[in-house]
Amino acid sequence: MDLGIAGNAALVTASSSGLGKASARALAAEGANVVMNGRDEERLESAVAEVQADAADGATVVGHAGDLTDADDVAAMVERPVEEFGGLDHLVTSAGGPPSAPFMETTDEDWYEAYDLLVMSVVRAVREAADHLRAGDGGTIVNITSRSVKEAIDGLVLSNAVRMSVVGLEKTLSKELAPEVRANTVLPGSHETPRIEELVEQGVERGEYDDYQAGLDDWAQGIPAGHVGDPMDLGRTVAFLSSPQSEYINGAALPIDGGAGASNL
Repeated sequence: MDLGIAGNAALVTASSSGLGKASARALAAEGANVVMNGRDEERLESAVAEVQADAADGATVVGHAGDLTDADDVAAMVERPVEEFGGLDHLVTSAGGPPSAPFMETTDEDWYEAYDLLVMSVVRAVREAADHLRAGDGGTIVNITSRSVKEAIDGLVLSNAVRMSVVGLEKTLSKELAPEVRANTVLPGSHETPRIEELVEQGVERGEYDDYQAGLDDWAQGIPAGHVGDPMDLGRTVAFLSSPQSEYINGAALPIDGGAGASNL
């Protein structure tokens, strides 16, 4: 299926690794011009080269280093696709997860840092991007959060509580920015990102698993699909939600978890 986004301009935050990178790759594979973002310039440069190698003919991928908790950096990264490609059609927000901890072990500083990273980064990016998205022909916002907004995950109180603000923001934006701009959220479950790879490898080193595949199979327990997700499963969904093919999907929060969630809604 041709998604109809060739030649469009997209910004994907926190995309030097994991699900953000998969989203950038899926958009570029459909012919979109993409600005990728990350804090580590060396890792970002490597990710840009990787995504560019998989991009459709004519699509350009560039990197823009910046910190999502710095308002000036966020403003500059939103301007980058405008400078490079003449506009901005699609904004995809992603951010690394906050530290795991039970509630009684978190501090005020932990809460403020989590809110700044997970929520204010989206607030600032959308604020800077809104006029550019409205000026195009079918602007979109896709927020990558977590399935923890539907079902609390043990030990992840910061993610459980704070990420819900992003969904409330997305739902509000789906009304306030309509009809020029659509806003949706994806709620990923377990995917074979570098973080899960690291955790599985640590389990192998501790003797908990015979090998990497055994560890990955253990992570897949309870997932009806029978396996941990490929990051591109989510990336392709992000590209679809950024395309005219999903023009009637607005204000949705879509789990991408292989059926692992137990919530009815």
